[in-house]
Amino acid sequence: MAATQSPEIGRTVTAAGIQTNYLAEGSGPPAVLIHGSGPGVTGFANWRFALPVLAPHFSTYAPDMVGFGYTERPADQIYDLSHWLAHIIGFLDALNIEKAHFIGNSFGGALSLALAAHHPERVDKLVLMGSAGLRFDMTAGLEAVWGYEPSVEGMAALMSIFAFNKALVTPDLVRSRYQASIRPGYQETYGRMFPQPRQEQLDALATPEAMISAITAKALIVHGREDQVIPLESSLRLLELMRHSELHVYGECGHWTQVERAQDFGRLVVDFLQRP
Repeated sequence: MAATQSPEIGRTVTAAGIQTNYLAEGSGPPAVLIHGSGPGVTGFANWRFALPVLAPHFSTYAPDMVGFGYTERPADQIYDLSHWLAHIIGFLDALNIEKAHFIGNSFGGALSLALAAHHPERVDKLVLMGSAGLRFDMTAGLEAVWGYEPSVEGMAALMSIFAFNKALVTPDLVRSRYQASIRPGYQETYGRMFPQPRQEQLDALATPEAMISAITAKALIVHGREDQVIPLESSLRLLELMRHSELHVYGECGHWTQVERAQDFGRLVVDFLQRP
């Protein structure tokens, strides 16, 4: 692989016919981390604090899902749940990963849930953090995320929605995410993924409750009490539906659990995944 100075660009593999950028660190049982759907997001941006905590214990993989980051965006690509699932399966196959733990944030949680429901043989344990994947009424926060139009001010407003601790929303962070959101072709793709009516796009990411109830994988559900993007009630419902699940709620924490409570989140996940 060509060396790069950008921490967001890692290795490249062809997954489901798509040139896929991913980070890989550590050794041990495989754990795949699926990012959220915010503008400018990458596997690195989403998981930069979690990877160093997880890598001593697991072979960690953080791909940029098709439509995001530095992964190829084919002109004829269809962006829906079935195609994202096909991309994940292609990624596992390309790296000869038969079964893995999945850690999904928001949109990534919806994909992880759907994977466990449709391809249970590929999923060991699940960690669902501020997870989508159930039907709920569109929140103002998620509407703002999916309706983002590039501007520094707009990105600053979004970062403030994500984080309860506003001190985390530094000018450098805002500038970095804004620049990522205006890379050539990025906004055109982003606008195609979650168009109006956005409630329909949200519903299309949901796995039927009967299928969620049938999931046998053990699940750790994590949520920030002050999350403005995905309502806490959605995780409470997942706890009711999933027979082998537990829920951890962080107070004074927004949608960025993996950032605002980075060390706590990392230790919680390592402990959960290492249990029998």
